[in-house]
Amino acid sequence: MKYLKYLLVAWLISFGLSCSKFLDVQPRDAVSDEQTIIDKTSANTALRGVYRKLAADNYYGTLFQTFGYLPGDNVQWTGSQSVIQQFITHKINADNGNLQSVWSAIYATVNAANHIIAKVPGVQDATFTTAERRQIVGEAYFIRALCYFDLARVWGNVQITLTPTQSASDKSDLKNSSQAEVYAQVLNDLNAADSLLIPPASANPVRANQETVWALKARYYLYQGDWAQAVAYAGKVLADKSNYVLQRPYSAFFSPASAVATKESVFELSYSATYPNSHRNSWQPPVNSGTRQWAPSDAFVALVNDPLIGGNRNALVAKTSAGLWYGNLYYRSSPAVDPTYVIRIAEVYLIRAEALAQQGKTEDAKKDLDAIRDRAGLQPTTADSKEAVLLAIENERRVEFAFEPHRWFDLVRTKRAGAVLNLTDTRLYLFPIPANEIALANGNLKQNPGYE
Repeated sequence: MKYLKYLLVAWLISFGLSCSKFLDVQPRDAVSDEQTIIDKTSANTALRGVYRKLAADNYYGTLFQTFGYLPGDNVQWTGSQSVIQQFITHKINADNGNLQSVWSAIYATVNAANHIIAKVPGVQDATFTTAERRQIVGEAYFIRALCYFDLARVWGNVQITLTPTQSASDKSDLKNSSQAEVYAQVLNDLNAADSLLIPPASANPVRANQETVWALKARYYLYQGDWAQAVAYAGKVLADKSNYVLQRPYSAFFSPASAVATKESVFELSYSATYPNSHRNSWQPPVNSGTRQWAPSDAFVALVNDPLIGGNRNALVAKTSAGLWYGNLYYRSSPAVDPTYVIRIAEVYLIRAEALAQQGKTEDAKKDLDAIRDRAGLQPTTADSKEAVLLAIENERRVEFAFEPHRWFDLVRTKRAGAVLNLTDTRLYLFPIPANEIALANGNLKQNPGYE
C-alpha cells in the first residue's frame, strides 16, 4: 500500500505540473459517453471530458451557480430574460429553459463519470498502473458525488443512475428517489473517493484529491446537521497549511487577472482561451462588453460598502460612470478565463465555525469566524450567545460568498428562508423538475409538490 501511495504521489507531482494542459486537450468533451475506454490514454481523455462537463456553461460555468444566488437577497434582475426573473421572484415554471439546461448538464456529467467508474478498473493496458487507475476512478467518484449533492439540494427527489448509458437521457424508466436516498448516494460516492485518493503533493486545486473529498464531506455533514463530522472533516482540511491559505486581502484570490488556482481554492474549475467562461457576460455592464442580466441588490451594495460589514470585500462590486452597480468577481475578458470557485478554504473555516456553534462551542466557533473577518479587515465579532454567533456566521457567509452559489442554499438548509425572504411556502424550497423530463418518463418521474 505504501508503495502504491508513493507511486501515486510521484505521478501526481508530474501530472500537476501540466494541469492546465490536462484540461485543455482537444476535443472539448474528449470522449463521447458511449465510446469505449480501452487504455490509459483514453481513460485520461475521458476524465478530461468529465471535468469539462462539470465546468460547462450550463453547469458550474454559469447556470447552476445562478440557482445558488438568484433566489437569495444579494442579486436583482436587471436584464431582459424572464426565465431569470422567475428565480428571483420564486415563481419558477417547470418549463423554464434554465431548469432543463442545468438538469441535462448535471446528468451528462453523471453519465460521463459512470463510464469511468465502470470501465477503467477493467482496462487491459500494461502501462496503466494501479495508482493511476485509483486516481482516475477516485476523481470520477468525487465528481459524481458533487453532481448528486447538487441534484439533491436543487430538486431533492431525483433519479439515481449509476450505470453508464449511451446517452444521459436514457433514464426514462427510473422513478424518483427520495432526497434522503440521494444524499445517501452522495456519501457512498464520497467514501469511495476517499478510499481511492490521497492528499495533494502540492497545491493543485483544479484536480480532486483526498482533501477535496474531505472538504465536500464537511459541507455534506453540515447540510445533514451532523456537527461532529462536519467539524472533524473541516479540521482535516484546515490542518493542511501548506496547500490552503486565506489570501490577503480578500480580492487576492480573484485579482489581478493572473490570480488563478491560488491557495484560497480547495477546488476550482479552470478555463482557457480555447474554453472560456461566459459567466462574466451576465454580470458585467455593456460598457465592459457584458449584458448585466443581474446585478447586486441595493441592500447588498449597502452592506458590502459598509466598512464595518464588508470591509475590503467591497472589491466584489464596482460602479459605472452612469452610477450602475455591478458584480465584479467575474470580469476577465480576451480571454474570459474567470475560474469557478467550487470550494474555497474560507468556506471550510465557516463550516467548522457553524458546526462548533451548533455544538455550543461558541468560543471556538468565534475563532474560525474571526479568521474570515480579520482577512476582510474587520474587528472580531461581538456575538456572544449561541444564537448570536450562528446569526453572525450566517451574515458573514452572505457577504463572503455573495456571488457564489451559497446564499439560497444556506437559507434553505437552515430553515431561514421564511424569515429572511418572507418565503413561507416550504414546497418552493425545491425547484420543479423540468416538464420535459416528466413527459419523457412515461409516468415514472413525479413532479415535486407545489408544481403539479
